[in-house]
Amino acid sequence: MTVAGPELETTGTTTAGLSLTLDRLRLSYGGSPVITDLSLAVRPGEILVLTGPSGCGKSTVLRAVAGLLRPDAGRVLADGAEVTGTDRDRAVVFQDNALLPWKTVRANIELALRLRGKPRAGRRALAEKWIEEIGLTGFADYLPKSLSGGMRQRVQLARGLAGAPRAVMMDEPFGALDTQTRNTMQRLLIDTWQTHPTTVVFVTHDVDEALLLGDRVAVLGRAGAPLRALLEVPRPRALGVDRTAARAEIITALDHSGDLAAL
Repeated sequence: MTVAGPELETTGTTTAGLSLTLDRLRLSYGGSPVITDLSLAVRPGEILVLTGPSGCGKSTVLRAVAGLLRPDAGRVLADGAEVTGTDRDRAVVFQDNALLPWKTVRANIELALRLRGKPRAGRRALAEKWIEEIGLTGFADYLPKSLSGGMRQRVQLARGLAGAPRAVMMDEPFGALDTQTRNTMQRLLIDTWQTHPTTVVFVTHDVDEALLLGDRVAVLGRAGAPLRALLEVPRPRALGVDRTAARAEIITALDHSGDLAAL
């Protein structure tokens, strides 16, 4: 198991990201335990990727960190304070389309700004800046049903970050996209995160996606062995950087007891 500090790729300003701590967490899904005695620290401003076989509890952990699920035992801490519910400092981006279908692209983004308490007078201009940043200039007045899957995910990313949350939980947000669109969204996430530093906890089944996005990758196992490996990914995020050793360590952790086949 390799544990080291992340090299944060930020704008050089002090990160506004939350520190998140999972303290001996036990979680159930559908009445059955999926996580037992999980302890893990997420450092402010990093992208921590959670991966592991299907059914190991990745998404359940994400829901607990977001405040959508109360632990059976243990605690989730945000900057040292126990998480007891949802909070505007902790946003969630899901794989499924969670946009309000009756609201336009602009209105969906403005909603996040309103919930954050941004004055009404400045919301439109801020929303337009986000629309430009995610590459959807000209689509501000479109409804979600008129957008492609990749475009809807761009809007979800913008809405998730527009409210200036200090942590964003992302549950396989690019899993349903085609390869080219997925690659584009991965790069967009990195670029947006560098411009708007925040803590990101990202769930994926894809080892290559984990290596590209994560400062660190946590490999979860079954309930009896919740944290199988925790390793730092070589940086910077650029072509030619050798991540062979990190990839091999993730594969080895996933292959333990045949879990690789369950991905």
